[in-house]
Amino acid sequence: MVGLLLVGTGGFVGSVARYLVSVWVHGILDSPWFPYGTLVVNATGSFVIGFLAGLVEARELFSLQARLFLFVGILGGYTTFSSFALETFNLARNPQAVWAVMNIAAQLLLGLMAVWLGHVLARAVC
Repeated sequence: MVGLLLVGTGGFVGSVARYLVSVWVHGILDSPWFPYGTLVVNATGSFVIGFLAGLVEARELFSLQARLFLFVGILGGYTTFSSFALETFNLARNPQAVWAVMNIAAQLLLGLMAVWLGHVLARAVC
């Protein structure tokens, strides 16, 4: 139960942060044709999860509860792309780096196909 509360609370914080950063970036750049807000969120989330994962590996700095709150909660709410980037990075460090490429291809293809399918289904229902 504690884990659920940590993830849920962190998810709230991360989601609000994602919204605020996106609005801020769009306000500065005023460019509605490209999702700069999402790009900034994904890049900053990936940087932060990489930095924190490095601290965990080098110094075992965070407890399991802190990792749930930070990695799954805050960064998961801020951007799931950061989790994807970290998992791909970890796969690439293994001797079988081909799995990293497969993960990238699968995530992009399945994600885009799922968006397309959901869009088609919604249009068919309406």
